[in-house]
Amino acid sequence: MSLLARPAVAALAAKTMQRVTSLADRRSGGRGSAAASHARFPEFPRTVRELTIPTTVAPARVTVYLPAAGKGEDGAPPVHVNFHGGGYVMTLTEFDDPLCRFLAAQAGVVVINVDYVVAPQHPFPAPPRQAYEIVRWIAEHGADHGWDGGRLTVGGQSAGGGLAAAVARQALEEGGPAIALQVLHYPPLDLATGARNKRAKAARPMLRPWMADVFDTSYVPDVRLRTDRLVSPAHPSDTADLTGIAPALVVTAEYDLLRAEAEGYADRLRRTGSLAGHHEVAGADHGYDGSDDEKAREVYALIARHLRRAVRP
Repeated sequence: MSLLARPAVAALAAKTMQRVTSLADRRSGGRGSAAASHARFPEFPRTVRELTIPTTVAPARVTVYLPAAGKGEDGAPPVHVNFHGGGYVMTLTEFDDPLCRFLAAQAGVVVINVDYVVAPQHPFPAPPRQAYEIVRWIAEHGADHGWDGGRLTVGGQSAGGGLAAAVARQALEEGGPAIALQVLHYPPLDLATGARNKRAKAARPMLRPWMADVFDTSYVPDVRLRTDRLVSPAHPSDTADLTGIAPALVVTAEYDLLRAEAEGYADRLRRTGSLAGHHEVAGADHGYDGSDDEKAREVYALIARHLRRAVRP
């Protein structure tokens, strides 16, 4: 076992990563990662407001991105709930600011970017439970805040995609809310299989085994829980019937270490009639959209088209 796969060591490493990131942001004086994210895709305005959503886990701060007026929509617009990536450890809500602005403008939806609890302070099952309660609250309170909770989609990148899949699973099991589409963008869907047993097309993929040791162990320190359906729906141990789960758009990156598990989950959803689409980004690795504007625009436009189709049949 790697030293970083020991829960106490992984938790210490995760907290150190969190502190270093926070310190770098403070030292930048507002010129760090958030400012860089806000500067991308300047043609899409940043019209936002803040909300706090109550949950049994902890209150969740969210940023609400408003679509531009005059999109031909009568009444309250649909709503898309976004969960950021970061290995279930890093709070990277601002990283998704370009995506949220893009989708609000191009899909004509309210986008709610969620600052959810992270490990090791809040290990599994806290994040997926909080994520589900947030989505349920958004579905139930749309009339109070200017969106249509009856036309609801969810999505996320990397760990956020894993949470979106977990939200859709809980909605299936608990009778709602109705989700028109789940967008799973290079998601981790099998933490029960160790990273050293996964293979990528690239010789040196962006995700390295030591990262998985820190992230996976911090998030689910008890290895026996890593086959849970809210953690590893792509693992062979999950054999439940997923008929009726929200349709999914699965986006994978060709060189990503997580590509095979996302493809496997897409195949599983296809067999139940719940795959809205599977798109592979050629020549790309995990997190490609953070640095490749051209590929990001292409895939974000694809996601926007799927959102519009899902909420405006």
